[in-house]
Amino acid sequence: MEKFPMPKVFGAVIMGERGQIVIPADIRKAFKIKPGDRLIVFAKENGPIGLIPAEKFSHFLNHMTKMLAQFKKIHNA
Repeated sequence: MEKFPMPKVFGAVIMGERGQIVIPADIRKAFKIKPGDRLIVFAKENGPIGLIPAEKFSHFLNHMTKMLAQFKKIHNA
């Protein structure tokens, strides 16, 4: 299983009147996000909001499915 580093704070953003935000340049460079790229927005109720490049979303789902299976296996034992 691929290892994921701990989350990193890249800065703060301000939401404009039309609900738009600017993604900080450092994170755009780190994730190679370009104008016109499609991002998936996800959130947990009262939890964090996340963005995932659409082309990496299936990898994210596979990873989370494996993590959930391990969690269930541990807690149902």
